[in-house]
Amino acid sequence: MWVFIIIAIIVVILLAVFVGTYNRFVLLRARIDNAWAQVQVQLKRRWDLIPNLVETVKGYATHESKTLEAVVAARSAAVSATTPQDSAKAEAGLTGALRQLLAVAEAYPDLKANQSFLSLQGSLSETEDKISFARQFFNDTVMSYNVAIARFPGVIIANMFGFKSRESFEAPETEQDAPKVSFEDAPSVAASASEPAPEAAAVAAPATPVPAEAEDAPAAPAPENPEA
Repeated sequence: MWVFIIIAIIVVILLAVFVGTYNRFVLLRARIDNAWAQVQVQLKRRWDLIPNLVETVKGYATHESKTLEAVVAARSAAVSATTPQDSAKAEAGLTGALRQLLAVAEAYPDLKANQSFLSLQGSLSETEDKISFARQFFNDTVMSYNVAIARFPGVIIANMFGFKSRESFEAPETEQDAPKVSFEDAPSVAASASEPAPEAAAVAAPATPVPAEAEDAPAAPAPENPEA
């Protein structure tokens, strides 16, 4: 009698663990989907800002066509990405293109003072912060899920019901680097100003000192008058 009771208690405990673990996996997977939807919302907001930003810059920097085309191409690649990993790579390329565009805008004072450009730049910066927070929450949720399905006894239930690991939303470090602007070829104004002009150098040159022997030498005698 007691044996059957003990067996029944063990079965109930195992069933409770099984059901609880399965439900936890379902909950974590739903949280991942919801977190990814929040990331998509913020990414779409940035995608919607880019066309207006490009048109504003185009009005002041028409000859910067390559930079503008790079931004448009990067935006198209980001919109067409489907998986989190592909989206991370595409968004890293888009971030680099936007930074290059903003770096180009620094050379146009009228553009920097444009209220529309300043508003778009502020909205873009705010959106970048929201994307960062949403991405962090998504990655934390993915990590919790991946750890849960890899630990025992969860790994058994995960294999039985097909719970697979999910990808995080992280760009490679090489694609996160901001574009670098080099000023090595630009002439140095300070160096040029510090170099003296040839005429000034000639005027400032000290006189050649006279040897002491020449100063102490006696004067040559005057020639005698032959008529005397």
